[in-house]
Amino acid sequence: MSASFLHRVCDEAHDRVAADAAREPLDELIARAREVPPPPGFATGLAAPGVQLICEVKRASPSRGHMAEIPDPARLASAYAAGGAAAISVLTEPVHFEGSLDDLRAVTATVALPVLRKDFTVDPYQVWQARAAGAAAVLLIVAALDDDALVELMGVAAEADLDCLVEAHTADEVARAATAHDRAETGRRLVLGVNARDLTTLTVDRAHVARVRAAVDLPDGALLVAESGVAGPADVGEYAAVGADAVLVGEHVATAADPEAAVRALTGH
Repeated sequence: MSASFLHRVCDEAHDRVAADAAREPLDELIARAREVPPPPGFATGLAAPGVQLICEVKRASPSRGHMAEIPDPARLASAYAAGGAAAISVLTEPVHFEGSLDDLRAVTATVALPVLRKDFTVDPYQVWQARAAGAAAVLLIVAALDDDALVELMGVAAEADLDCLVEAHTADEVARAATAHDRAETGRRLVLGVNARDLTTLTVDRAHVARVRAAVDLPDGALLVAESGVAGPADVGEYAAVGADAVLVGEHVATAADPEAAVRALTGH
């Protein structure tokens, strides 16, 4: 995911927002979202003892292209839940990840776990879309947002009763995330993701999470989510050993012949 790709996909996200807002103005969307029952707590689910799993409904990625046929995302998410996942992540970006808000709605209507809307969140409209679809959290990518946008989107998420998974790739981005969280003053827990995948080369180095963790002091109460690079229980253990509270797993479980068993093997349940 090069800088140029990130810029392009964020521009595409702005275009999607404009098209969606033309069909349903923001004030109407907010009113509809406020009628949806409050979601379960995303941060609360990840704060349980032991390392927790966030398992992803993911059909494709820029690095791998199409990976999995998922005709029934709710069934896949239910398998994750049965295997012991603490939360579900649903890709809603349509072009590069083959996701949709329909996938998100199907999953939140079926599983009781907190669900993350994973997309390139660039506008408050997307936060309210997530809330209206039953999500418990949204993804904020530090590299895709300036500091004021981070603060604004954290505040909107709190207003919508959502948590944020704030994804960083470097120690500097961790510091930016922590500063934005302080400025937003939402009273919610900081859930900080550190991605082992290099944005430029798309290669995965699990040791990168440990290096970033060693270079920063996490704010009191922050939760650390290790992202990318999990292919088995040893990888989960490696992330737990460096202080990860949770691990986000995508391809390994989304492409498994028996996703429930794959999750169960990772959780040890």
